[in-house]
Amino acid sequence: MTATTEWPAKLTAGWLRGQYLHGALTPEEVIREIIRRAARDKDMNIWIEPPAEAQISPFLEALRELNPQEHPLWGIPFAVKDNIDVKGLPTTAACPEFAYQPEADAAVVAKLVAAGAIPVGKSNLDQFATGLVGVRSPYGETHNALRPEYISGGSSAGSAVAVARGQAVFSLGTDTAGSGRVPAALNGLVGYKPSLGAWPVRGVVPACASLDCVTVFAHNLEDALTVDRAARGFDAADLWSRSVKRGRAALPGKLLLPEAPPDFYGPHADEYRRAWERAEAAVQKLGLPVERVDCTLFSEAAAILYDGPWVAERWADLAGFVESHREAVLPVTESILSSGAAERHTASSLFQAMHRLQQYKREAELLLRDAVLVLPTCGGTWTREQVAANPVGANSDMGRYTNHCNLLDLSAVAIPAGEAAENLPFGITLFALADSEHLLAGAGKLLAEGDSPGREDGGAAAGDESPSSGMVTLAVCGLHMRGFPLEKQMLEHGARFWQEARTAACYELVKLPTVPAKPGLLRQAAGGSAVELELWQMPVEALGAFATLIPAPLGLGRVALADGREVTGFICEGYAATGAENVTAYGGWRYLPAE
Repeated sequence: MTATTEWPAKLTAGWLRGQYLHGALTPEEVIREIIRRAARDKDMNIWIEPPAEAQISPFLEALRELNPQEHPLWGIPFAVKDNIDVKGLPTTAACPEFAYQPEADAAVVAKLVAAGAIPVGKSNLDQFATGLVGVRSPYGETHNALRPEYISGGSSAGSAVAVARGQAVFSLGTDTAGSGRVPAALNGLVGYKPSLGAWPVRGVVPACASLDCVTVFAHNLEDALTVDRAARGFDAADLWSRSVKRGRAALPGKLLLPEAPPDFYGPHADEYRRAWERAEAAVQKLGLPVERVDCTLFSEAAAILYDGPWVAERWADLAGFVESHREAVLPVTESILSSGAAERHTASSLFQAMHRLQQYKREAELLLRDAVLVLPTCGGTWTREQVAANPVGANSDMGRYTNHCNLLDLSAVAIPAGEAAENLPFGITLFALADSEHLLAGAGKLLAEGDSPGREDGGAAAGDESPSSGMVTLAVCGLHMRGFPLEKQMLEHGARFWQEARTAACYELVKLPTVPAKPGLLRQAAGGSAVELELWQMPVEALGAFATLIPAPLGLGRVALADGREVTGFICEGYAATGAENVTAYGGWRYLPAE
């Protein structure tokens, strides 16, 4: 690490990749810093198997055989919830007596390692993934990343806090009732929950096998979607796997808000209510149609999860262990699990619940067609002391707006939405149908940026040209970026910076032999890499005049982005590559050495 490089508190894939490609950092240095941070936060009970050089070194060795340009997660450290198998580390599900040594990585871990990512340790969780609070573990109560007296959320407690505290770029959690979303909201993160079966669950200790999902926590949606691209895919060896492709990011035809005001709870109920009102106002300013809807079906579906026969599915998987090791299971966890053996859970009650749920699914399909539902992720939070005094009630409250999701076969993404109070993040969740994750990507980007690039119709891709907004998205990769000499041309033509982005992994970046040197972005028929660039918004009427300033061999064309979008941007004629220096390895024009 160079003397001028400073470690950010939060690690992101974009920042870290830039450091690698510029030669400012090595994966070994990153791992040493992560181990130092884990030791610093030892009392926060984030880890069951904390980061250690001995267990990580084989993955560092394997990186030497991988081309960073061809592996989108090369050198990116991630945490793994300890109900997901990592070969060489015990899987405990937060129950020491249950622990076993897996013979192989879980399927999703294997996919991420193949993409270049580094698993750094096993994170703490509510025992057997039973809870939404993060305090039900014999390894200690995981503290909130910002205010340790508050709950972290669960059951993927350590996974979320590891990312929030800068000990991983992303982490894997699981989500049956909200465990991949509640901790995201309480720690200021993005929590992406793919459709059921879209990511393999082979090698995951089941909580409720027919509803379980593996999820990702990250600091931004772009990182989460990068992980999704690596993790997604049908696994023939996984009984629950199915082929669910996420299409090109697009905006929904409408956004749905609840007709009745949501209920809020806990010591900050009023602050949470005001935060939700601010979030609603932001949604209504995005320029998309907004409709108020009756959300009764979602609350009624949610009630089925723990009040209905699905608790018997949990019991079916764990009954043998619990009955023979009751002393090893926390009392609150044992009580919840063993409730699945209640006489009321008959075959008849199961089919009655299934038929009722099928009705709710059909209603949800009709309601969410080309739409995204927006709800609070949580209606409040609690101190750890308050949860200890009311463990079941407080936990139930945390799932009020999350429990319905997997029962209804929905996809979801939790995103930060400001703060409810000082250092108490507030978050909202977007819900879409299983085959509409592309709408989550489009709407999520829009909300995360707090700006609307506009839309042409109900399915226009986020960031594309839109007559309604009068703006065009323009991808720039060199001297027109912020801080470079030609930024002034952008500003003179009424453009404004929108967001950082990356191209799809099919481009080369060359340094043209001009004075001053200019970049040339060339799309490759085969191979290529991702290149960092900037997206700007420029008035449509100014684009023509701006284009006349662009000298050959450069011009404007369509640029494919890493998230599946295509936007207008700077491209280069293929003949210009002859005699030009290939600088793709730097990852972007900004990282080239100063001349």
